[in-house]
Amino acid sequence: MIKRPISLLVIVGSVRDGRFGPTVADWFAREAEAHPGVDVRVLDVLDHPLPLVMPEPGLPPSPEAAKVRESVAAQLADADAFVVVTPEYNHTGPAALKNMIDWFFEEWAAKPVGFVSYGGMSGGLRAVEHLRQVFAELHGVSVRESVSFHNAWDQFGADGRPVNAQEAAGAAKVMLDRLVWWGQTLRGARAERPYER
Repeated sequence: MIKRPISLLVIVGSVRDGRFGPTVADWFAREAEAHPGVDVRVLDVLDHPLPLVMPEPGLPPSPEAAKVRESVAAQLADADAFVVVTPEYNHTGPAALKNMIDWFFEEWAAKPVGFVSYGGMSGGLRAVEHLRQVFAELHGVSVRESVSFHNAWDQFGADGRPVNAQEAAGAAKVMLDRLVWWGQTLRGARAERPYER
């Protein structure tokens, strides 16, 4: 039986001026679009700024924050799986990414999460290790496989594609295969019995 493709939301985590994230995210989104089990959408944290200070429990956010939150919540809720594209800042992920993650709870639960990281010598892997713990607390399921680019600025050509295209595509496919398996499996499980936190 052919299963419906999973809805994969690729999240661009960096908001800094001159960021390299869109280059990496665009490449990965193209790889994901070529996978038969995936329907891809992209959410850029820069386009959805949420306040660093959350409202008191029981109080609504400002109208501006409420509008952004509603838009992001709808995209997260619609997704069967996530891929977070993240750099590493001071041995962890970007503050804006963590802030966006913290604004939501149920939307992450019982859904798989993959990571594409980039940076200097570490390739962003320390950021990924921190984010795995964050998503575990939110009841997300991080897949073991990830894609990382060490000294990323040297790993992409002027065309926005990896210099070692075959190797990068192979790593992306392995992670996408895992995300499809988990995404379809958990989607079916949630439909049969809603996940309770």
